[in-house]
Amino acid sequence: MQPVAITAITATSCLGAGLRATSEALRAQRSGLAPCNFETVQLDTYIGQVPGIDERSLPSEISDYECRNNRLALLGLKQDGFMAATARAVDRYGAERVGVFLGTSTAGMLETEIAFRSLDANGMLPASFKYAGSLDFYSLASFVRKVLSLQGPAAVVSTACSSSAKVFGMARRYMQLGIIDAAVVGGVDSLCLTTMYGFHSLQLTSPVQCRPFDKHRDGISVGEAAAFALLEVMGDSNVPGTLALLGVGETSDAHHISSPHPEGAGARSAMQAALADAGLPASAVDYVNLHGTGTPSNDGAESKAVEGVLGTEVPCSSTKGYTGHTLGAAGALEIAICAIAVSDGFMPSGLNCTLIDPECRINYLRSLGDAGPRVALSNSLGFGGTNCSVVIGRLK
Repeated sequence: MQPVAITAITATSCLGAGLRATSEALRAQRSGLAPCNFETVQLDTYIGQVPGIDERSLPSEISDYECRNNRLALLGLKQDGFMAATARAVDRYGAERVGVFLGTSTAGMLETEIAFRSLDANGMLPASFKYAGSLDFYSLASFVRKVLSLQGPAAVVSTACSSSAKVFGMARRYMQLGIIDAAVVGGVDSLCLTTMYGFHSLQLTSPVQCRPFDKHRDGISVGEAAAFALLEVMGDSNVPGTLALLGVGETSDAHHISSPHPEGAGARSAMQAALADAGLPASAVDYVNLHGTGTPSNDGAESKAVEGVLGTEVPCSSTKGYTGHTLGAAGALEIAICAIAVSDGFMPSGLNCTLIDPECRINYLRSLGDAGPRVALSNSLGFGGTNCSVVIGRLK
């Protein structure tokens, strides 16, 4: 593939708002996970909550989009000069030539849960509940499109945990077809009762901070995040040092509605496809940000896939011990973390892993890698066997 330039990127999570806060927490090996005190949830678990979202409200001119998810999206858009970078892209190409492709799995679910507490005598939702601006998955893309004054194609992907990784491939395809010259991609997912109780009902939530790849790992910590990237066409000349999207691999093994293929078949194929797309051998990958949820089955299957494609020496880590599993936003958040690793010159460690599972035969980092990767690969593996691997790096 022709590389696509990543000209702006930002991430907001429980680690803080923007890349600087995220990088500082990763360097300090400081988790953002805390005991659950969200809404009416009564679960013995840890969560990654972005502070202050409930105290915010949207400006009146966009109040039809009022929901926690869109409030989080707006906070994310305001970081790292992202809105200004997008405005410059509009000046270069025109608003109709900048697309919006985002991932989410919750949208305005929390507002819907709250609305159902106020059903009237006829079972009708309150008039204040606005489906189109909240629960409708497309509300996220519509909201971002409006805030950024964009007029290009827009879509929302909801394939569970791979959602906001897959949009990188979607945007690139639109560019290859000549439909757009730039795209805002990313994902936003916010805390709600459905996901927290849902994962608890599957016996997948841990009573401690999640500990990916630890021998005694016992589940996930649910988090929330907003992460965005601005992709632009490169033209015929590649400028050395440019941060770029190098390759995307997407597969669907459809092994099970919630459990991964035990041998990591879909994840393996996704990594192989991403490397082929980038025109790179496995040896070119300097760092892997693992999907690494902290569940026994996910981490075991992913380690087999990584070993099969990349071997046992490439440095790897899961950063969900910092942020929790941010579900539909995880792909974009962890691609942003890969960008931090490339730009800031270090490889993040995995947290809470005191005894690496001997069955996971990978080079799992428990301390900071003292050199930054030139090429990084991020894995996102969703329910239903939907998998996506994304390769980013600096151009030579």
